[in-house]
Amino acid sequence: MSTEAWIIDTARTPRGIGKQGKGALAHLHPQTLAATVLKALQQRNDIDTREVDDIIWGCSSQKGKQANCIGRMAALDAGWDTAASGVTLDRFCGSGITSVNMAAASIMAGMEDLVVAGGVEMMSYTPTVPPVDGAGGMDAGNLHLRDLHPQFHQGICADVIATLEGITREQVDQLALESQQRAKAAIEEKRFDKSVVPVYDYDGKLCLDHEEFPRPQTTLEGLSQLNPVFGNFMQQPFDATGESFDQLVRRVYPDIEINHIHHAGNSSGVVDGSAGVLLASPDYAKGRGWKPRARIIAMANAAGSPELMLNEPGPAARKVLKKAGMTLDDIDLIEINEAFAVVAYKFMRDLDIDPAKCNVNGGAIALGHPIAATGSILIGTVLDELERRGLGTGLVTMCAAGGMAPAIIIERI
Repeated sequence: MSTEAWIIDTARTPRGIGKQGKGALAHLHPQTLAATVLKALQQRNDIDTREVDDIIWGCSSQKGKQANCIGRMAALDAGWDTAASGVTLDRFCGSGITSVNMAAASIMAGMEDLVVAGGVEMMSYTPTVPPVDGAGGMDAGNLHLRDLHPQFHQGICADVIATLEGITREQVDQLALESQQRAKAAIEEKRFDKSVVPVYDYDGKLCLDHEEFPRPQTTLEGLSQLNPVFGNFMQQPFDATGESFDQLVRRVYPDIEINHIHHAGNSSGVVDGSAGVLLASPDYAKGRGWKPRARIIAMANAAGSPELMLNEPGPAARKVLKKAGMTLDDIDLIEINEAFAVVAYKFMRDLDIDPAKCNVNGGAIALGHPIAATGSILIGTVLDELERRGLGTGLVTMCAAGGMAPAIIIERI
């Protein structure tokens, strides 16, 4: 029985702008992006796909083209042996970490030896998918849940948290600028090149081989001139019941006067992308002659208020550190998803983290957040950077809708 799970390799696509008619990947099937990553991992490591025990794949909006167990379908699209099974999961934004955690757990339990984990999200596609029914899915059960937990829009949630925590527009704009500047340096120095693989159409035409979303020309002055956007949603009907977002918020905070500070420049980018992580047991890796890049040290999940759904990365980090018997001083680099600037700002403030070791190559504000793929991207990003700097340990965590956060600690081998 294995007690360790090793990371053998990581691969990801570049992130394309997630808008139909504008993004370089927007015309593709999501399956194509996932298959691109699987092909790269297979070719780079000479995987015998007949021996893959499972493919655990995250996808948050499992509708239309992203439905029907896209993890399995992507493996078939990639030409993998039909013996390689697949499953698709959804922990919202946390899916890409959760897929890796579940793959590692199955290996560490001795039940499997070779698993590929990852995720895909085509945000250029999902806005065009209509809801399940005309009422936005608000059947009696969901209305009952709303009475228990009025969960409002994530962007509004970000502004509510900033208001409750006294976090200012200037503070989140400064973080957003830092994200752009760090991403610019990382791209110029080719820090992402080890993991990024180009995406081709079925006819062999190159679609994208670089990050499409960053805006390196961003300035603090330019950010300060952007209008907050989520205040515009407050009076809009949430669904066919006619209840507005403002009414939802006031069910929980009846007297709050929200300071709306988030806008397009300090919120995560809407993009398309996919990423994968190849994991194996030590015995299997040695039998294949593979040199491991990292081992999984600990994994954890945290959950809290569904209304303040962005607040759990801090508790998740504390929980995974406790499981590992470590402190933040033992962690060399941290990736915390920049779903909104307030998430990363509060995380670093609450845990008293030195910003110099957090999101060192920029984050989702600059690079984009392809929902279920982002966690797997961040695991690859922190591993690449640990190797580049000759450092040892990395922690990755992110918020997820419903008030959740997965976390993982890896150690470079």
